[in-house]
Amino acid sequence: MRKAPALLACLLLALCVAHGAPPTCYSRALGLGKEVMALLDKIHSFHRTKACAQVLPTIFIDVHNACVTNKLRDFLYVLLNHPDPQCRERPRLVVLKRKIQNLYSIISRLCYRDLVFFTDDCEGIDTGHSKPYGGEDRLQLLQEEEP
Repeated sequence: MRKAPALLACLLLALCVAHGAPPTCYSRALGLGKEVMALLDKIHSFHRTKACAQVLPTIFIDVHNACVTNKLRDFLYVLLNHPDPQCRERPRLVVLKRKIQNLYSIISRLCYRDLVFFTDDCEGIDTGHSKPYGGEDRLQLLQEEEP
């Protein structure tokens, strides 16, 4: 009978130790980017915020893209200066604004040197279709030119 509470305590301790590490800048930026994208999907599909979302530009957050900071800044500007004052006060848009401000702050200030940008494809953030990294094409050309 006494084995069950001890076993439960050991199990809980093991879970705490396994998930005890704090998030890194990279993992926080990735997670927050996914949260923002999920919230944007809700805003675009929810009947109360659908009209407000029409003003918002299209954005596909990729923390590996060097253009993400500029696009987040532009998106935040549109959110803060939304033409409809009632849209600025909608709870989901207020949460979106906070999340984007946090993500922008994490990428541009807190984790400035910790993040590695693999591409600078600004069109990829607008369309969601990123082009392959240019270095791969150059490597192939160099290998073909060798005698």
